[in-house]
Amino acid sequence: MDVKVGVLHTPREIIIDSAESTEDVEKQVAEALKSDGKVLSLTDRRGRRVLIPSDRIAYVEIAEADNRRVGFATAE
Repeated sequence: MDVKVGVLHTPREIIIDSAESTEDVEKQVAEALKSDGKVLSLTDRRGRRVLIPSDRIAYVEIAEADNRRVGFATAE
């Protein structure tokens, strides 16, 4: 699961490869946005935790991870 978080006043977005389901990530985002002073806490597949202040979140994009290919050949 790829989660992209846009942060206010920051030109780059935060990209997290999460093992959690879409519903779990959506619930965490909704909880963090309910009130000021909260923090969105997401954990990637390697166990690294990312903390983002909820008042700085511009947008969150949740999508299934792409199957990454190596090389230039296409498999058909």
